[in-house]
Amino acid sequence: MKTIIVIPTYNEKENAGILTKKIFALNITNLELLFVDDCSPDGTAEVIKNLQKTHPIHLIEREKKLGLGSAYVAGFKMALELGADYVFEMDADLSHDPSDIPKLLNVCQNGADLAIGSRKITGGGIEGWNWERKLMSDSAMWFARSILGLKTKDVTAGFRCFKRQVLENIDLKKIKSNGYAFQEELLFRTQKNGFTIVEIPVIFRDRTKGSSKLNKKDIVEFFIVMLKLKFF
Repeated sequence: MKTIIVIPTYNEKENAGILTKKIFALNITNLELLFVDDCSPDGTAEVIKNLQKTHPIHLIEREKKLGLGSAYVAGFKMALELGADYVFEMDADLSHDPSDIPKLLNVCQNGADLAIGSRKITGGGIEGWNWERKLMSDSAMWFARSILGLKTKDVTAGFRCFKRQVLENIDLKKIKSNGYAFQEELLFRTQKNGFTIVEIPVIFRDRTKGSSKLNKKDIVEFFIVMLKLKFF
């Protein structure tokens, strides 16, 4: 059984090597990484190419910054083409602890269709955010859960493990969002198709290297996409 972890990157030169080392130190059988780099000006792609010499890593190089959602869709499609049985999505900035990867994988291997690393259930949490960031996140989650009827507690989580049949059945071509609304839309389509979703607690630690990619455009798109999914 093959597992592929899809990791979008934009200016993650400082983190790519550290993350790769931590993941492969887990010694998970038949594990590969798939980076999707949006033409990072800091040379992230070159770092990844060097890592390819010693690790089973794939790289999609895109000509410009095209957005988180489209990066994941491109990565998911390639992961399926490469024969992945389990497909992860994970941030490159070390906010998701690689040591939690086996826990998510185990949940899917034991019956779940989608395992989510959740910050919003007992045992989970967030470190390093100020009250404004937490308020913004909680408000977005409340809005998305209310308007879309999502049962998952942590609907914005970007640390997930999918069985391949989920990604094959939700029709990635129909994904409308490209920013951070992508996570809610993917979850909405997974739930709508009747797949089993399980949350496990994780601690999310804010990045220490590089800068956050969240911007006002993503926030506006989030609300627009939620309304489109609800009413169209």
